[in-house]
Amino acid sequence: MKRKIAIIAGGDSSEYEVSLRSAAGLRGWISEAGYDVTIVVLRGLEWKAIPDDVMGAASQLDDEMMKQACPIDKNDFSFTRGGVKHTFDFAYITIHGTPGENGILQGYLDMIGLPYSCCGVLAASMTFNKYACNHYLAGFGFHISKSILLRKQEYRMMNEDHRLRIIDQVINELGLPCFIKSNVGGSSFGCTKAKKAESILPAIERAFEEGDEVICEAYMKGTEVTCGVYKTQDKAVAFPITEVVTKNEFFDYDAKYRGQVDEITPARIPDNVRDTIQAETLRIYDIIGAQGIIRVDWIITDTINLLEVNTTPGMTPTSFIPQQVRAAGLDIKDVLTDIIEDKFA
Repeated sequence: MKRKIAIIAGGDSSEYEVSLRSAAGLRGWISEAGYDVTIVVLRGLEWKAIPDDVMGAASQLDDEMMKQACPIDKNDFSFTRGGVKHTFDFAYITIHGTPGENGILQGYLDMIGLPYSCCGVLAASMTFNKYACNHYLAGFGFHISKSILLRKQEYRMMNEDHRLRIIDQVINELGLPCFIKSNVGGSSFGCTKAKKAESILPAIERAFEEGDEVICEAYMKGTEVTCGVYKTQDKAVAFPITEVVTKNEFFDYDAKYRGQVDEITPARIPDNVRDTIQAETLRIYDIIGAQGIIRVDWIITDTINLLEVNTTPGMTPTSFIPQQVRAAGLDIKDVLTDIIEDKFA
């Protein structure tokens, strides 16, 4: 009998639509791998299953499908259609942002005993907090950018003079240009490359729209690359590295999702640098206690610097991980089968 897989998408962040695109990509691959697949969309307290016959051959979700969706019973993550109750054997989480990337959903799935594709509660919550994760990993010898953390409650209580002192602090400690971004956001929502003093406070306000914490981070000029890896009980796989080249100010939303970037796989870097990045990405996997596929972003200057750890990377056909799987000569269906079946080994 086919295993029944729920692809959980949506969520409560600005990355909602990105997540739905990842879910559509995963649905095709996991179905082709021989599983019975249902997309489940979460939005606040509204959780709905999109039966496979409702999706049909469509490659994207639409409003009409959502109207035909079935409510999820949160007691056991099941849904009922035509008087028949449907349950799942496994959940593939592809929510980018809360609650699927920060450990909240993982805690719920742990409580009801449903195995899932990615990191557990601790690893998910830690890696979702960019500042905490990077400073934690710095203790293991990883190079990170200098940064300043701001919290919304404290920032809102500051008077004008105090906020002006933040401008001086950013310039003196980090220099210009610098990056100002949400500590918990993704897809570059709320991210600004601040080049002038007068752009710092507006950038902070913009980043606070994405969450309660903001990072001001020193700019590092170099070659940006990203590396995907995964492990099962019997093997460790590091994919070919992708080099990210954009003519935009940085790798922003337009570069990521509107083609304003060159993504070169394998990256044009020396073999010894490639080997080091792959090994260090696998080391991070073990340090944080990762599961499933993760992707780590790096920037190469005179050294190799950690940018960010992503434990639920995008899975559209043009996302980094599918690109790297193809470059490795692997089949994405086999990789996803590895991830699923490892939980039943």
